[in-house]
Amino acid sequence: MSLVSLLPFILIIGAMFLMTRSAKKKQQAATNMRSEMQPGSGVRTIGGMYALVKEVGEDTVLLEVAPGVHARYAKNAIGAVVGDEEWERVVNDGEDFDAVVPDDASSLTEGEAAEHEDEDTRIDLSKDSAPAEALADKAEDTAAKKADSEAEGK
Repeated sequence: MSLVSLLPFILIIGAMFLMTRSAKKKQQAATNMRSEMQPGSGVRTIGGMYALVKEVGEDTVLLEVAPGVHARYAKNAIGAVVGDEEWERVVNDGEDFDAVVPDDASSLTEGEAAEHEDEDTRIDLSKDSAPAEALADKAEDTAAKKADSEAEGK
């Protein structure tokens, strides 16, 4: 066999070697990053959630996902340990969430309720026996039809 006929195989083997080498380097870097996590550092999970590391175990990490809310994650679920600058940007992004979301929803509808109170657009949510009776009648009709079809099939 000549060298020219072996050249495609050599190129394919070389490309496969380079690709696996690159993947191994990325995997090693991720493993090092996860092993160097310490309590108090900010992380981003593979799902995109930002949290604060509270405790690092052998295979798991205890994260504080909100003030006073803790969740245990597998170490493999940590996508990146974020730097202080990115953590501050995410945590203090300039929005005051208490001002955006009120404690109760009634303050969201008080002003709009007076504007849109038309008799035609109101929905009656009262408990009325007529719709329930209609549903019961319909169920009885369906049961009777099923019984008739079973009787005809025998």
